Amino acid sequence: MSEATWKARLGQIGCVLCAKFGLAQRGRTYLHHVREGQGKGQKSSDYMAVVLCHEHHQGASGWHGLGKMAFYTRYRADELDLLAWTLRAMDGG
Repeated sequence: MSEATWKARLGQIGCVLCAKFGLAQRGRTYLHHVREGQGKGQKSSDYMAVVLCHEHHQGASGWHGLGKMAFYTRYRADELDLLAWTLRAMDGG
């Protein structure tokens, strides 16, 4: 599957964090590219993107708002957990 097709399919699922915790999605969804194992200047592939609502991506309770460690403390989830949940949602599970 091409990256463009994959990205279009990602756009059809909702925020994986909201789904995991049974929350109402807050705002439109965005792709967060997993940076685990990447250098600062590198952009990861769209195959390594997770789907998050605005709040969970850039909001005060989100990945970029809290930072990696506080996000993990709050949700007990890191980028690889988010990626696993996204892949599960893409597979229909």
